Amino acid sequence: MSLAASLLPQILTTHLDEGHGADPALYFEGATWSFDDLAVRAGALARLSLETTQPGQSVAVLGANHPDWVAAYYGVSATSRLLCFLNHRLAPLELIEQLGRANAGLLLVHPDSLRALEPFMDQLDQPLCVVEFDAPLDAGTLSFDDLDSTSPTWLMFTSGTTGKPKGVLLSHDNVFASFRAASHARFVNDDDIYAYTFPLCHVAGYNVPRVHLAGRPVVLLARFTAELFIENVERHKVNSATVAATMLASLLHHLDDHPDDVARLATLETLSYGASPMPANLLTHARGLLGLTFSQGFGMSEMAGNALCLGLEAHEAGFASDPSLLVAAGAPGPGVEAKIVDANDDLVEPGSPGELCIRGAQVMVGYLDDEVATTDALRGGWLHTGDMAIERADGIYQIVDRLKDTIVTGGENVASVEVERTLRTHCPEIADVAIVGVPDPTWGENVCACVALRAGALLSLDEVAARLKDVLAGYKIPRHLVLFDALPQTHSGKAAKAELRTLLVDDPELLGPRRS
Repeated sequence: MSLAASLLPQILTTHLDEGHGADPALYFEGATWSFDDLAVRAGALARLSLETTQPGQSVAVLGANHPDWVAAYYGVSATSRLLCFLNHRLAPLELIEQLGRANAGLLLVHPDSLRALEPFMDQLDQPLCVVEFDAPLDAGTLSFDDLDSTSPTWLMFTSGTTGKPKGVLLSHDNVFASFRAASHARFVNDDDIYAYTFPLCHVAGYNVPRVHLAGRPVVLLARFTAELFIENVERHKVNSATVAATMLASLLHHLDDHPDDVARLATLETLSYGASPMPANLLTHARGLLGLTFSQGFGMSEMAGNALCLGLEAHEAGFASDPSLLVAAGAPGPGVEAKIVDANDDLVEPGSPGELCIRGAQVMVGYLDDEVATTDALRGGWLHTGDMAIERADGIYQIVDRLKDTIVTGGENVASVEVERTLRTHCPEIADVAIVGVPDPTWGENVCACVALRAGALLSLDEVAARLKDVLAGYKIPRHLVLFDALPQTHSGKAAKAELRTLLVDDPELLGPRRS
């Protein structure tokens, strides 16, 4: 079942109008929420938002995944207020700063996050009404007749990989366009029971209303652990899910140690993945162990979701005959245009690397209170992603690296993503890795591998060099290996490379000996 809608709250109201209100919409920690239940809570949050805020203010949500997060997706978006997504992994002062920038008048918050934030609330300049998740609320309705689908409705802060996080403004039209872009590779079947594993504050949360649009239920995990994922797949007979590379690696590691749990995942058929590159060996392992099919999406907050997708058929071709497909980002979805440009925004030769640019209805309205950054990012009518990519002969795009993460050593360009992927493939001791460039007086930069190892594992720089000498050019092989208990992460869960570079420059003794 699917329906026509142009505003987010219409996803709920149309299901109710068509007699499907009693159908399950959410499963969460043993409770079932119907579309009726979700609409009631969304209506109450809409009323609360209008009663506690003024035009021009936002409603912020903070905390681990919870049904109130999902209700806010719809309820706050039924008002003229912006819904501000806050990441509960941020430090309290970072959250205070974002609450201020968003001009938040209401904060919906998980009690755990509130306890961490409360000691710092006096540093917020504006009054703020605070309401905890699950709080009793007066009834309200989802009334949205005066809403404009082109006006901003969601506010998401970027992870800050290139500097201070920017506030991305997304409209209803942007979000619905991202649904369409994903439809050809990440379709929703009539019998799907879908498990959502990412934080709802992440742009990947667009998958929840995308699945609801088709009338299918979402199994919502408060957080991801292999044990919790297996338990929910078994209980709800989940057949599709979205994961990140780290999640799949954790799941497979668990299954290797607990082979009896493989049978508990018998209903699982399809995994979608995104957020960071997926090592091909993980896909191969998962396919062999669980018999899964895969789809992949490439996107970012500025795109309201995924714009490039790699579907089931492309993955099967990758397994059968063209392994390079397994590390590709995908082809543009419906309504999406893509191109590769050089530093002057001129098209590059086919097959040559350059910056990936995207055009389509899903591209953001702009950045919050930052006209300069908006103009730069959207120059020429295209979103400049900051990702280096190539377009293959088959029209599929492959991400080479972030522009700012490319390492130049001895005049040669090294794509950190390629080295990371190769390390994960050939060094199973590695739990997490980030490749960064460190200054070198002779070569300009050296390749440095920042690594967190699996519990009890050992790995030396010489071992790394020996394993990679036949698969990577010599200038791409790390000359430094720095071990961490855990790598610092950005707000979206990616390795904080800017922080690592600064750390290694400020304290070069951390680098240890250099491989000659």
